Amino acid sequence: MLRGRLVTGGSVVDDGVLAVVDDRVAFAGPAADWTGELPPPAPGTLLLPGLVDLHCHGAAGHGFPDADAAGVRAAAAHHRAHGTTTLVASLVSAPAAVLRERLAVLAPLVEAGELAGVHLEGPFLSAARCGAQDPAALVPGDPALLAELLAAGRGAVVSMTLAPETAHRAELVDLLRAHGAVPSFGHTDAAAAEVTAAIRSAAPGGPLSATHLFNGMPPLLSRAPGPVAACLAAAARGELVVELIGDGVHLAPETVATVFDLVGPGAIALVTDAMAAAGMADGSYRLGSLPVEVRDGVARLTGASAAIAGGTARLVDVVRATVAAGVPLADAVRSATATPARLLGREDVGELAPGRRADVLVTDLDLSPTAVLRAGAWVHREES
Repeated sequence: MLRGRLVTGGSVVDDGVLAVVDDRVAFAGPAADWTGELPPPAPGTLLLPGLVDLHCHGAAGHGFPDADAAGVRAAAAHHRAHGTTTLVASLVSAPAAVLRERLAVLAPLVEAGELAGVHLEGPFLSAARCGAQDPAALVPGDPALLAELLAAGRGAVVSMTLAPETAHRAELVDLLRAHGAVPSFGHTDAAAAEVTAAIRSAAPGGPLSATHLFNGMPPLLSRAPGPVAACLAAAARGELVVELIGDGVHLAPETVATVFDLVGPGAIALVTDAMAAAGMADGSYRLGSLPVEVRDGVARLTGASAAIAGGTARLVDVVRATVAAGVPLADAVRSATATPARLLGREDVGELAPGRRADVLVTDLDLSPTAVLRAGAWVHREES
């Protein structure tokens, strides 16, 4: 049994109790409502749901686009020890044979519960907005290739980023829906009208998202509002969820706070876009086939473009930065738990409520993790 400030479902219980039986939450609520013996008050402790990261490329020196199974486990374990108990492994654009090989490595780890699924970031992206994606690996939308990848994934693929202007977009969206995967529009150079049309066509069919809003797309301008304006308007209408990499590098703190004010935490999924350097020192790394240099914790491609190449923060770090930006704690936590869980269609995680899987992140008041419980078992505990 745990006691502290209970933060879940968009609210805060200042003196809360959390009881776990086996791998499930048995009680989560005010200490005054608990009828059994109470642990001592813990006003300096926060009890959060285990975090849910929809967009992550690795950690601890290992990248999901190239690591072997042991490396994938090590990267997932690093994020888990920092409170991310539901983790989707993101790939990057690559030749079909490479994507098939990566799915063969990752699918068994999804089936074993190590990962919550696989996110295909590409290869049906805009070359003009490829960011840290290999432009040589980008191809127009190809339903036959997507069907092949979905079959190779054996149900592990839970989302895919595609540019709304890619060929055969509607057929690709339908294929993803048929396999239970969430379409996510991103890495796009399309005008606002084209993005709006794509969203309105896809939104009625089920969950829909926008991959790392602002990043990998043109800026919002007065006479060229672009994908940013289209996605913000759609999120405000309840048609899609926007990802935000609120790590203090990809977006200004004011940008993050503004999006929360505009669309609310129910339409925002905080993500890391973390790559192999998360949890590591500055130095040389790779993101897929591309070399990356990390300096002062910022990952950039080497060479002329120097594009930001993923993040080095964990999701708890993103939550901390989001709160520092002025977003209420309950809203930041909701966007790192309940909202992404709902987008994945997961009803067992994302909130601390009776019957949910007992995934708990325990932190101090500065959101530094002190313990992590996953499915009722401790995966991290600081020694007192």
